[in-house]
Amino acid sequence: MTPPATTDHPRPPEAGERPLTVVIGADTFAPHVNGAARFGERLAAGLVARGHEVHVMAPSDTHRKHGVFTEVIEEQPMTVHRLPSWRWYPHDWLTFVLPWMSKHHARRVLDTVKPDVVHIQSHIVIGRGLAREARKRGIPIIATNHVMAENVVDFTTLPHALNDVMVKLAWADAKRTFEMTRAVTTPTRKAADFLEATIDITGVIPVSCGIEASNYTPDLTPRESNRIVFVGRLTTEKHIDVLLKAVKKLDASLEATLDIVGDGDQRRALENLSHELGLDARVTFHGRTAEAELRSLLTRASVFAIASIAELQSIATMEAMASGLPIVAANAVALPHLVHDGENGYLFEPGNVDELAARLTDVLTASPEERLRMQKASLKGVEIHDITRTLETFEALYRGESLPE
Repeated sequence: MTPPATTDHPRPPEAGERPLTVVIGADTFAPHVNGAARFGERLAAGLVARGHEVHVMAPSDTHRKHGVFTEVIEEQPMTVHRLPSWRWYPHDWLTFVLPWMSKHHARRVLDTVKPDVVHIQSHIVIGRGLAREARKRGIPIIATNHVMAENVVDFTTLPHALNDVMVKLAWADAKRTFEMTRAVTTPTRKAADFLEATIDITGVIPVSCGIEASNYTPDLTPRESNRIVFVGRLTTEKHIDVLLKAVKKLDASLEATLDIVGDGDQRRALENLSHELGLDARVTFHGRTAEAELRSLLTRASVFAIASIAELQSIATMEAMASGLPIVAANAVALPHLVHDGENGYLFEPGNVDELAARLTDVLTASPEERLRMQKASLKGVEIHDITRTLETFEALYRGESLPE
């Protein structure tokens, strides 16, 4: 894998440049709800909006509902190849393609579509088969890694010792897959360093997942109430229990409430914990919401809090920044790339309930001037994650050209 050299200035678009035909392989995609799925959707929609022909290979809801469909994703129509898939019952919604069928499906799609480039979103099933079949046909391959071990081991149902063996084998196979590619990307420099150290490869390129910041509405006026918000999957690695315990420790005079937006396998356990902590009147579990409701909750919040230890970037945190919120985040993996301690919020030691409560208190008791300074810092910090920069970078990778700055 040899990534293109960078240049000091973005390449200006050339008149008459031919649109590309791109196949995106994703083990998780709409209607799945997670960061990797959201990135795949925005990437596909953004490419369509820029005039490219996009085909997405993704699991079906069940093994009976498969085929080729025109689907509207992020307001853009695209061709989605829904592959026969099966429910993974340890997980609350995940469906997967049978691994030994991945090459068969890849052959069928590649021979029909004849793409200019293949962009895989994981090395696990669909991307693994696509990479091997694309290489046989001489089709350039770009890979983006969204995977950390913490994201998957909770759902294997294997003993801990066997989980360690499985993860080691999976990363060895990932190395073989990534070595077939023109370039490997991941959302942040920290995530790139992690991947290079884990599987001993070089040249991993950090490319932000990107967001359309203009879709979010900052409210820079003082708050009349103290509303904490979290957005994300309700899974173990998100450490939402730490957030609930921290809310319990907040001074009662703050009258702070917590909005939890998202769903997952830990929802019932978290609702039980909230009840045990006596937080029924202060914590609201919204489940999955429409985009308009999510954006409204972000606009009205006082602070965004995230205790996760397994974020390779965190689209939810970027959405909160685009909404002009101060952020309190665990000092883990890629979150420090988004949250600069004392600037747009605060970092805390992962798992430290007392420190999280203290940092939330710092934000909720900040003067109007201090709060406004943090809000403006969040808005400034999210500017570099504009989705247009992300799309231009991937277009350059697809064409084998120098990267934008």
